[in-house]
Amino acid sequence: MTNFRLALNIPRFPQKINYRQKLFLSGSCFTEHITRQLADNKFTTLENPNGILFNPVSIAASVVSYIEQKRYSEEDLFYYNELWNSWDHHSRFSHPDKQTALQQMNDSQQVAHAYLKQANWLILTLGSAFVYEWIEKPSPLYTVKNRDTDIVANCHKVPADRFRKKLLTTEEVFTVLDNLRYRLMLFNPNIKIIYTISPVRHARDGLVENNKSKATLIQAVHHVVEKFENHFYFPAYELVIDDLRDYRFYAEDMIHPNYLATAYVWEKFTAACIDPSCYAVMKAMEKINIAVKHRPFNPSSEAHRQFLSSYFTKVQALQEQYPYLNFTEELNHFGGS
Repeated sequence: MTNFRLALNIPRFPQKINYRQKLFLSGSCFTEHITRQLADNKFTTLENPNGILFNPVSIAASVVSYIEQKRYSEEDLFYYNELWNSWDHHSRFSHPDKQTALQQMNDSQQVAHAYLKQANWLILTLGSAFVYEWIEKPSPLYTVKNRDTDIVANCHKVPADRFRKKLLTTEEVFTVLDNLRYRLMLFNPNIKIIYTISPVRHARDGLVENNKSKATLIQAVHHVVEKFENHFYFPAYELVIDDLRDYRFYAEDMIHPNYLATAYVWEKFTAACIDPSCYAVMKAMEKINIAVKHRPFNPSSEAHRQFLSSYFTKVQALQEQYPYLNFTEELNHFGGS
């Protein structure tokens, strides 16, 4: 029989994720896909306290800021496009009111600090080795005080001529990740780290440049994983680029993996990284999540009331069997009608 594709076989991790553990996820937009799958399957997660970040310098700096319990002040913000912004945060934290923006950032910092201290796993998804630095003499309009780096996490649509675009070297990425590892081990010695490289193409950089960027990240991450214990690599990038290897697994923009692709990555992640003791709950949650999304033709019908009652009983049984998991949302959904 002729094979028309090369399948990527991923060895099972020697240590696996289970339901009694906490997972902290940070990085590119692909992080959100993995977090959504984990949360839908009742794993305890915290995702992107600074919002979506792409380059390893900004991702590492954000994690260090949680360790240090950094508190943002007015001097850390700048005003642009009628919004108060932070060079360390995604634009979802930007706000017309300065105090509201600061409150959101600092509340997120506090939650992240406490959660990271107890987290069992840190999953970092690196998106690009390209960084944007301030030019030598930035306009005072965008300058903020007390920044340790000229690299910004988000440009916030500030004119491109205010920045210098730079491709990090493998050595620079490795140094950033090694320094982060050192800080993490002092803060939470028991934490384990999973690295992934986002399969999202940064086409604006150019396809050749995108591949250079991804190659830099891959080489640096493998250096870290091979050198230190409790550091792992999950090949999300290779699953989409080399295993699936077809534009039908991308969205219409030909850049972001579509639902089929992310579902395939999740299937492989489950097999490699998640303890088999979790599979029974995950199988039950697959049906429950479908039931939650069900929209009845006649909500007041007896058939729909029986449907709700049936799933309420199923979720209640799961809650009794796994009291350390939180099924409150599902119980409210099926019991609220």
